[in-house]
Amino acid sequence: MSVATTATITPATRVQGRLTVPGDKSISHRYALLAALSEGRSELGNYAPGADCQSTLTCLRGLGVEITRSGNTVTIEGRGIRNFRSPSAPLDAGNSGTTMRMLAGILAAQPFTATMIGDESLSRRPMRRVMEPLGLMGARIDAVDGHAPLTVHGTALHPIHYTPSVPSAQVKSAVILAGLHTDGTTAVTEPAQTRDHTERALAAFGFNVTVNGLTVSIAGGQRGQGRTMPVPGDFSSAAFWMVAAASLPGSTITIEQVGLNPSRTALIEILRRFGARVDVHPESVEAGEPLGTIVVTGDRLGSLEIAPDEVPGLIDELPAISALAAHGGQVTIHGAGELRVKESDRITTLVTGFRNLGINAEEHGDGYTVRGSGAPTGGVADAGGDHRMAMAFAIAALAAQQPSRIEGSDAVVISYPDFFDTLQRLIA
Repeated sequence: MSVATTATITPATRVQGRLTVPGDKSISHRYALLAALSEGRSELGNYAPGADCQSTLTCLRGLGVEITRSGNTVTIEGRGIRNFRSPSAPLDAGNSGTTMRMLAGILAAQPFTATMIGDESLSRRPMRRVMEPLGLMGARIDAVDGHAPLTVHGTALHPIHYTPSVPSAQVKSAVILAGLHTDGTTAVTEPAQTRDHTERALAAFGFNVTVNGLTVSIAGGQRGQGRTMPVPGDFSSAAFWMVAAASLPGSTITIEQVGLNPSRTALIEILRRFGARVDVHPESVEAGEPLGTIVVTGDRLGSLEIAPDEVPGLIDELPAISALAAHGGQVTIHGAGELRVKESDRITTLVTGFRNLGINAEEHGDGYTVRGSGAPTGGVADAGGDHRMAMAFAIAALAAQQPSRIEGSDAVVISYPDFFDTLQRLIA
């Protein structure tokens, strides 16, 4: 569907409703990549509808993977390890850093050279963090000052034990996927826990992966088998509705069939600290991923301080969390310098946008503070081409005294094309 480049947000005193959210973006990427690396057919239900996950499918097609899509069900004919085809053109990752970084781990072991390109935003984001460990494994990757386009010269890789300096699920995953193609055991020891979707997905496709504390290891030469399985609802998309309910007393939002992976759900306790009531009802486990229903009821407004050690488990939810303070209270984030190298500089973009909406916000080197003081005036906020900024500004604008405009609202197609339609339904 097409999404307008400018969205007008009407103030609201509460939000109310029951909904499901799109398939999890992080899990969809991983299922598609592992389905392609496995043998036989995989059917992935509730595959994420956004542009980022479509970029992964487009790149895989360019590598000779047969993929069909019917609605939100994606069917992939696996090619197995080292059986991808040399692409006839550059592989376009669009806006998706996950696609580029994780696919680099697979391409590093293929018997050909491939180039990955991306849009203007992706071409500004750092790639040395994945180039370094793959180089230690024997790969040669050419880049432009550590940025895309990346030209990956595939070769026979050797296993390593890698300890990244910055926690990154994408880097961990790229190294582990490369390790599948070696003749030994590859391990990654993280400085802090990051999301573990890759580990769970590997097991679901029949690969043997070992997790010991913060160390993940995998033996090369394994063969995976295609699977039929659903993708849980995206917790990071649900976060915006959870925040909307928590920040508007008298609101109740029920989100069904949403992923409850414990490496992703730190927001639940954050909202409770802020004063919301959050009830979680686990219901099933699909391919190692727990899912269920979350009910959030707005009760009272408070203040939050997010410490650096909490940031890795909240990195995608921080823009949503910031919108809590637009309605009253205070949110302070520390140790989130990683936000500066996302789809936009999320610290500067968020602070600027909030100020333009009449919300008191100030940035510091690795974070920011947002202070709510009743209903802000409203105004015009520019999402800067960043889907999470567009959604955060929309939730914040619900608190305003007058309608507000979100410029660049079409960025939501990256992860949540129906976001603004759903918002209108919840405030009706």
